[in-house]
Amino acid sequence: MLTIKVTIISFLVALVLGLIFGIMRVADGSPDLRPGLWKRLGFGLAFFVLLMYAMPQWRPPVTAFLVFLVIEAFFVLLPAMPYTLSTLYVEIVRGVPMLVIILYMGFAVTPALRTATDGGIDLRGLPAAIIGLAFGYGAYMAEVFRAGIQSIPKGQMEAARSLGMTYAQAMRLVILPQAIRLILPPLGNDLIAMLKDTSLISVIALPEMLQSGRLWISRNFRAFEGFNTVMILYLIMTLFLSMMVRVVERRSRLPSK
Repeated sequence: MLTIKVTIISFLVALVLGLIFGIMRVADGSPDLRPGLWKRLGFGLAFFVLLMYAMPQWRPPVTAFLVFLVIEAFFVLLPAMPYTLSTLYVEIVRGVPMLVIILYMGFAVTPALRTATDGGIDLRGLPAAIIGLAFGYGAYMAEVFRAGIQSIPKGQMEAARSLGMTYAQAMRLVILPQAIRLILPPLGNDLIAMLKDTSLISVIALPEMLQSGRLWISRNFRAFEGFNTVMILYLIMTLFLSMMVRVVERRSRLPSK
């Protein structure tokens, strides 16, 4: 069934996005910019030279100077970029309704990409729906991961680093295994919410469950039976997912809990 397929794929993609941006969200928002400053400035200068070689129209002095300032500012502020970019993503996407994101993906981004690549990249239909849902829910999952990671005492990270682990090793082997136990309930809630929000992809003409029900109603003129069937099917799937989430929570719970 298309509804289940879209839900599973979108949830897995959103999970990856949420993990990446969640880890970026716990980065230092005001890091010390002095370490490696000259190296970053050198990389910025090299990038500027390559850009001027590739874009001759940007070589006039005023334009070149402005481009140089922007590039060097980016490289100077590079240590603060993970937190800044992840915060922008989370705050902007969470402020936009999911229906608008799906419509924007289906009727703005997809045609623009198809035109820009002469049909080489065509995301019509299922890809647009999956990307729209995953992009929207990734912001919510990023906050879930952020809250889970920050709920782990800082002493855990300090102890791991004192044993010689890198930041990535400490996050992967010490922090995330503990955080995942705590964030299973909200992740389960997001999965159930995403299953229900798959009904929104009908606006880009995908025959998911709600759209199929509406087509059946338009042929048979029996709205009561059609919408009742759709409602019951969604209810069965959400109750099944709720039970599965509770089973996973019980099995992952610590013995002392």
